[in-house]
Amino acid sequence: MRTPHRIHTPRPHPSPAPRSSGPRPPSDDPPSEGVPARRSPYDELAALADDPLDEFTAEHPAPEDQDAEEPWAPPNHRRGSRRRNRATGLPVVLKFLTWTLTLACLTTLADRWAVLYAEHRAADRLKDQLDLAAAPEVRIGGFPFLTQLAAGRLDSVTVTVPDVAAERVTLTRVTATAHDVRIDGDGPTSVRGAAISQLRGHVLLSFADMNRELGASQVTFSAHGPGQVLAHGGLRVAGHDLRVHADARIRRVGERGIATSVNGMRLDIGDLATYRPGDGPAEGLHLTRASARRLTREAAKLKAFLAVPEIAHHLGLPDRIVRAGLRDDDALHRLTGAPRFLHDLTRVNLVDIALAHPRLLRRLGLDPTLLTALTQLARPQIADRFAFSFRLPKPPSGDVRLRDVTVEKDGIRADVTGTGLLLGH
Repeated sequence: MRTPHRIHTPRPHPSPAPRSSGPRPPSDDPPSEGVPARRSPYDELAALADDPLDEFTAEHPAPEDQDAEEPWAPPNHRRGSRRRNRATGLPVVLKFLTWTLTLACLTTLADRWAVLYAEHRAADRLKDQLDLAAAPEVRIGGFPFLTQLAAGRLDSVTVTVPDVAAERVTLTRVTATAHDVRIDGDGPTSVRGAAISQLRGHVLLSFADMNRELGASQVTFSAHGPGQVLAHGGLRVAGHDLRVHADARIRRVGERGIATSVNGMRLDIGDLATYRPGDGPAEGLHLTRASARRLTREAAKLKAFLAVPEIAHHLGLPDRIVRAGLRDDDALHRLTGAPRFLHDLTRVNLVDIALAHPRLLRRLGLDPTLLTALTQLARPQIADRFAFSFRLPKPPSGDVRLRDVTVEKDGIRADVTGTGLLLGH
């Protein structure tokens, strides 16, 4: 029988004792020196019976350099703790911001409510004290209002009074701003009065109000220079509709009044003639330039015009030249073609001449009754249609004055200053 070859597998630990089916017979041969002992076939069979997976499932000893244990160190929780602090601290910040914003909003609302209440009370007090038709608009400046109220001093107060009656006209708006206002009171509901050390504002009289109140939809006012107002509109005289023009110069009367002086008044009778009330050289009844040019082109009317001695005298024409022109059309043409004839013809006052020669007036296309009505219409009666004035009401205490008066595009503006005003006392 051939002995099977045994596959040698290194084992980290001693092999278990071989199994035997029976008692092993003792060997009679002693081992010889230098010769390896012969293994029994039973030992080899026992080795083959071992589990070959023991090599893979057995635990291998660690290398010598890994046997040493690493030194202990405390765990690093700093990064994790920082994240936790941020995560846990963020809601606290949000809560703080939310409460802060809520408190700020409530404080602001309370401050605005207080200032609105104070403005309303001040408007009612001014309406009663100044005897106004409507309550003025009051605006208290500065923020916050409650701190100013606690200090007893307001930064600024602006008062706007619309539609102030001032004699014949109504002031469109009176606006004044007071600075450094000292108030007398313990709270917005218990303000008893105020002391104004300095006040500045302006008065506006709009042309729209002047047109409505003075012109009665027939006269229109507009700016005509730094200190002048141009008035133009319609006027019916003796059944004729005339166009009226006047210049009203604005002037200050005293410390609180404004008045107008009307000059340059003119009534246009179509494009035939112009009437200016008065006795001056430029006043009276005069032909317009267009009417005088048409007259020079009509020989029959021109001869009738020059046949009146007073007219020839006003024109400064010698009698022989006038007689030559009345006899010869060429001489008349030379006379009327002179450069200054047309200008001199428009400067002739026809009032006295027309009254003495009514037929001449009709021949020129003018109604004699109209001229009679114009001469009876006194200058003040016409000027009164364009004149206006107003005066600021005197305050209960202190002083209010008008300063510069200017004419702007929309109306007349006057600056106002005031000192030492006491309200509500």
